[in-house]
Amino acid sequence: QVQLVESGGGLVQAGGSLRLSCAASGSTFSINDIGWYRQAPGKQRELVARISSRGSANYADSMKGRFTISRDNAKNTVYLQMNSLKPEDTAVYYCNARSILGSYWGQGTQVTVSS
Repeated sequence: QVQLVESGGGLVQAGGSLRLSCAASGSTFSINDIGWYRQAPGKQRELVARISSRGSANYADSMKGRFTISRDNAKNTVYLQMNSLKPEDTAVYYCNARSILGSYWGQGTQVTVSS
């Protein structure tokens, strides 16, 4: 079992920044990669970024240049640095971990960007 605890969401003005955190616990040795997804009202959940156990990162094209995913292995924590935020970035952001045991989701954290 893997547990994910998210933090860092909130309300910011357009152009501002936030850093989201995803702390993993439990059978963390089994995790292959961790990703951030988001879901806006009335929209499908979409990939934001993923990072592998060896540090290889992948981004959705629309996120490149503004968002950065990183990892602190000692803390079993993955971060999403979000810069130059736009109102269209408003969504619930979810952390996801994939392992041989299955796929696990965090509870989600709300990001709201005001215009």
